[in-house]
Amino acid sequence: MSRTDAILKRLSGLHPKLIDLSLDRMLPLLQKLGNPQDRLPPTIHVAGTNAKGSTIAYLRAFLEAAGKTVHVYNSPHLVRFNERIRLASKLVDTRTLNRALEEVEKINAGEGITFFEVTTVTAFKLFAETPADFLLLETGMGGTYDTTNVVKHPLGTIITPVDYDHQGFLGRTIAEIAANKAGILKRGAKSVMGIQRDEGRKVLERSAHRLGIAPLWQGEDFHGVSEDGRLVYTDEEGMLDLPPPALLGPHQFDNAALAIAAARHFGLPVGEKDFAEGLRRVTWPARMQPIRSGTLRDLLPAGHELWLDGGHNTHGAAALARTIAAFDQARPRPLVLIMGMMNTRDPGGFLTAFSPFTPEVLALTIPGEANAHPAAHIFARARDIGFAARPMRSIVSALKAAAEIPDARVLICGSLYLAGDVLAKNGTPPD
Repeated sequence: MSRTDAILKRLSGLHPKLIDLSLDRMLPLLQKLGNPQDRLPPTIHVAGTNAKGSTIAYLRAFLEAAGKTVHVYNSPHLVRFNERIRLASKLVDTRTLNRALEEVEKINAGEGITFFEVTTVTAFKLFAETPADFLLLETGMGGTYDTTNVVKHPLGTIITPVDYDHQGFLGRTIAEIAANKAGILKRGAKSVMGIQRDEGRKVLERSAHRLGIAPLWQGEDFHGVSEDGRLVYTDEEGMLDLPPPALLGPHQFDNAALAIAAARHFGLPVGEKDFAEGLRRVTWPARMQPIRSGTLRDLLPAGHELWLDGGHNTHGAAALARTIAAFDQARPRPLVLIMGMMNTRDPGGFLTAFSPFTPEVLALTIPGEANAHPAAHIFARARDIGFAARPMRSIVSALKAAAEIPDARVLICGSLYLAGDVLAKNGTPPD
């Protein structure tokens, strides 16, 4: 076990629950550290159900193309915890991370606090200590009581599309979930909203109005569409004719447009040239990522495609299905889904989005995850929908089975935890 893993294991044992939404444990610890959350660079706070990470990836690419340094906070990580914290545009190095974790652990002195809370406090400490031009801050879950929601005066807030997710913690209806996400809105901070369901938009509108905020709304105040393979963006300032996003899928045009709107609305120091360069350079692992080499890729014949995506809810499945449909327009192939999923998700709802493609489903139990659906459960749900399906013992056996299907398009999906396991075993972890 590495030193980092040993520290993280100790921190994970400080509270009996993995998730316990509250700010009551964090705020005293932050105060002991001198309130680093009040000493951050200009901060853009991002909440929503899907597209948070992609939106932040675009903003980082735009700012870095303009020569700015950027802190980033994302979760979860795929392979190494270091992926969660980017300091001045570089992933935190292990020595710096370990030092900060141990300092926070010492000051916390064994008090009860969840893993995400204590590691978020550590991130704030590092962000306050390290100079940078901007901080891009992603919520972990929800908004109101999310551990990141201690920044009093963000430069701006973004709420990406709100859909069903984490209903056991955030609410059973879209309106309840939207009300929770709206907790990141702050009086005096501008806001940009992604495309929303009607019931979610009504809640977000009321929340913004109470705070005196007039948000920009995607699909109304700004638009981004694909025209002849390019991204055409329009808002009240005019039109931008830009290259397509390097991230694949029709939904990435929406995500890129949301980030462009935020950059312009918040007054970030980026111009059209920076937008174009950022769109070409943007990366975001395990989001419709092509796997072209590596230990696992070598198990498939040269003519097969292999894709990896961490999408894990019905909204994400719908975006993936649109991407597969676009691929099929260019070159139809039989679709094979290698799928693992945590037991807080509905495999049937996820798989239904792929009904037009009649895929074969190779079901996995995510290795090392006690709360993963057994492969047999995912297999049964796939069979209920009418898909050909098989439970598999491992990612290796699943890929060997996929290799037997001629000219297949293989998509590994259903969980970021599965995606991380695949990248590690393939020998291609994120930089």
